[in-house]
Amino acid sequence: MKTSQILALILGTISLCLPACQKHEDKSDAEHHKIVVTSPKVKDVVLTQQYVCQIHSQRHIKVCAMANGYIEDIRVKEGQAVKKGDVMFKILPTLYKARWDAEAAEAKLAKLELNFTKGLSKDNVVSPNEVALYEAKLAKASAKAKLAEAEWSFTSVKAPFTGIVDRQDQQLGSLIKEGEVLTTLSDNSLMWVYFNVPEARYLDYKAHQGMNLENPQLLELPDSRIELMLANGKLFEYGAGDTVTVEGKFNNETGNIAFRADFPNPKGLLRHGQTGTVMIHRTQKDAMVIPQRATFEILNKQYVWVISKDGKIHQREIVIQNELDDLYVLKSGLDADERFVLEGVRQVHDGDTREYEFVEPDKALANQKQHAE
Repeated sequence: MKTSQILALILGTISLCLPACQKHEDKSDAEHHKIVVTSPKVKDVVLTQQYVCQIHSQRHIKVCAMANGYIEDIRVKEGQAVKKGDVMFKILPTLYKARWDAEAAEAKLAKLELNFTKGLSKDNVVSPNEVALYEAKLAKASAKAKLAEAEWSFTSVKAPFTGIVDRQDQQLGSLIKEGEVLTTLSDNSLMWVYFNVPEARYLDYKAHQGMNLENPQLLELPDSRIELMLANGKLFEYGAGDTVTVEGKFNNETGNIAFRADFPNPKGLLRHGQTGTVMIHRTQKDAMVIPQRATFEILNKQYVWVISKDGKIHQREIVIQNELDDLYVLKSGLDADERFVLEGVRQVHDGDTREYEFVEPDKALANQKQHAE
């Protein structure tokens, strides 16, 4: 067989194989570019809103001296827990005790004079007016004695409520004047946690609550729970329920209004002046969610590819209400029964007609973490 005949035979064989190979490649290419679509999922979702907060004691006061003198005794230490009525400071009482003794003696003398005058009045020796005069004298002397006794009692500075002693501003032996601050006292059994909420969000909260005519300052957040994250990133073990207290006016400069959540603090972990983050977890029922990876952005707007009833693919804008870890909660843009492109978003164009594989919404959401990894 000549060389030219051998070459012709080889070329003929190759020409017969090419259509089969081309068909195989076309099939593989089609399978490779096959898109996956799904539908929105309607489900209950938990939305979390976070606010930086300031933590305050429900009662935090300055403990002041109510008498002049030297500090004779300090019976508490910084950070110590005290009970209501415990003596915290003693001011040298010598002058106040002497004044009370003198006024008490005057009151006793006035009483003796009144009794003697009453006896004379029975014998008609003195007039009733003179008896009334001594009664007034006794009343005045008794009032002075009570005032002197009160001033003497002020030399013992007592805790007005159960709480924690803060830093001491005066030391043993210091000469102090009436009204000077000795220390501060904090009642940490219940902590008031303050945070600022934007006006629009306040109105949203208010729209989900009925009118509370008995306590208009209270705002109930239905289907919500309020938690506190501490500065170390850990959650405080006690929650604040679903009710907050709202201040009476907005801050015109910031557009915010102050909220207050009340957290029980039985173990005393929280202290006055701490900071943290308030987290309001709210359950939104029948929310429409879609995977984030199914969307694309054009000029700060979000879009999805929607499969129309005639099978064509069209671009549609969606409005996002909230963002979760890997999901979007939609405000508008899709109906629950519509289909959109989940995988192959970058492979399609407006007006395309493509073969696709439909994945149930539950399966599409379950695969979110796997695709993220």
